[in-house]
Parts: sequence; structure tokens; C-alpha cells
Amino acid sequence: MTPDANTRGVRGRLPQGADAGRFGFMQFTQITDAEQNMITGYAPDHVAVNGVRYAHSLILRPDRLLPSWPVTDVGALSLDTLAWVHANPPEILLLGTGQRQTFPERALWRELRAQPWGLEIMDTAAACRTYNLIMAEGRMVAAALIVGG
Repeated sequence: MTPDANTRGVRGRLPQGADAGRFGFMQFTQITDAEQNMITGYAPDHVAVNGVRYAHSLILRPDRLLPSWPVTDVGALSLDTLAWVHANPPEILLLGTGQRQTFPERALWRELRAQPWGLEIMDTAAACRTYNLIMAEGRMVAAALIVGG
């Protein structure tokens, strides 16, 4: 088959309309909505949201951001520190626990599981990746990210 203007590799375009099936391509839409909070970078000492670096723990949702969350490790976590999330519960809460996955004490873990959201506990790097995937699906997600812990 000779490439034409409808195939990838020529002007970087994907086939459109009826030609899409003919070439077997699946088009993915890049998220570029400036109104959405997207994680654009992560290192152990910071998280970047829409290109802005935060060197401290934070909580974010697609439509809002708590840029200075006072939790520096899982030991400082409580239901009170998640009041910002609880005020408008997401479908799922991702808890990024720093460089390593660390679970809260059993009593707090039970309380967190009883909240009106699904809970996933993972290291902060994994939480950043997972947040972007769930957000791209259009689901109501929140990520509480411990940075530097």
C-alpha cells in the first residue's frame, strides 16, 4: 500500500471518517483542556500540575487544586486532613504515599475504606500516572499526593 494523505507518516495525520476503518487505526484524543488539572511531571521532590511545580504535598481534582496540603507522611494522615475531599466526594480517591507505598494504621485504613469513595493507596509516582488515566476517562477522581515523604 502506498502512503497517502490519510495514513500516519504523511503529515502525521490519522485517517478520518470512513477511511479510519480501512487503515485499522484507532484515534486517541490528546487532553489539552486548560480547565483540567493534569499531572505533567513528577520527581521525589515535586509534582508538576499543568506545568507548575509543587514542592509540597497537595490534593487535586480535574477541576480544582489544594496546593498546600499539610500532610508530609502517612502518619500525619487523618479524616480531618481529607476534609477538602470529603466536602465533595469523588468516585475514587488515590492516595500517593511518597516514594514508597505505605498503608495507614489499621483503624484509620478502615475509616478511609468506609468513606463514600473508592480508595487506592500507592506510591506517589503510581498515583500520578493513575490520576491522569482515570481523569482522561472522564471519571471523578481526586489524588492526595504526599511529596518528599
